[in-house]
Amino acid sequence: MRKIKVGMAQLLVEGCEPERNFERAEKLIRNAKNQGCDLVLLPETIDFAWTHPYGLENAMPIPGEYSDIFCKIAKHNGIFICVGLTEKRGDRNYNTAILIDDEGNLILTYAKINLLEVEFPFYEVGTSLNVVDTKLGRIGVNICADNYTESTHIGKTLAAMGADIILSPSSWTVDHWVTEKDEPYFDKWIRPLSHIAKSCDVLLISSTGVGYIVGGPYEGKKMVGCSLAVGPEGVLAKGQFNEFAGQVIVFDAEMPSTRRKGTQMGAFAREHGVNFESFVK
Repeated sequence: MRKIKVGMAQLLVEGCEPERNFERAEKLIRNAKNQGCDLVLLPETIDFAWTHPYGLENAMPIPGEYSDIFCKIAKHNGIFICVGLTEKRGDRNYNTAILIDDEGNLILTYAKINLLEVEFPFYEVGTSLNVVDTKLGRIGVNICADNYTESTHIGKTLAAMGADIILSPSSWTVDHWVTEKDEPYFDKWIRPLSHIAKSCDVLLISSTGVGYIVGGPYEGKKMVGCSLAVGPEGVLAKGQFNEFAGQVIVFDAEMPSTRRKGTQMGAFAREHGVNFESFVK
């Protein structure tokens, strides 16, 4: 086994405030680098915030102005960065995540597939999944609801493509009255992320925002953190549950020395209790 150090940047994301959001992001990235991180993961759509109407007309292309900002930050700090942005492609927008290496190269772009219905007016459905080989390992990227219980096939496909790590920028939201005592994330996030990680022997990391949502269909709800890193043995790291808890959560991740492929993936899943026959009845 070899180890890498990962930082989950749990970030205050304000609606329609890209400059302020990027300034906070850069501070957390520097914080992660100062703690020895090889890789830092930021939340979903940190430019305008998730489903903010301002993004409809003001999204940037990728590569473009906003992605270039993070490429420069990655190069300056010598750290891998995965971050979610609103992407303009022609006359369409996408909820996109990008992965940048520690030399500032944009090495992977992914557009969210499992869009919530409230996202339909804001983003188009993505049409591809990709993994990329890096010196840290083979990395795949998905976004937030791509890891819902009914869409775990997306993460499993990335694992079948050889991903050692799946990075998932997210924007987990709850009603304003929800508290940690309600444990709103167990069934919605810990359970499906753990299922993917355990059945596929993969590390799945999801960083989410914090703060109240202003603008768009979820206005008045709040993002309360609880960023998660889950491996085959369970939860490895967890962010604070609090709408004001902007922080970097740093942890060591063990990378597998060998990679299963093809039908070996299914055999491993069966050994760990997955009953495929129940899926086709």
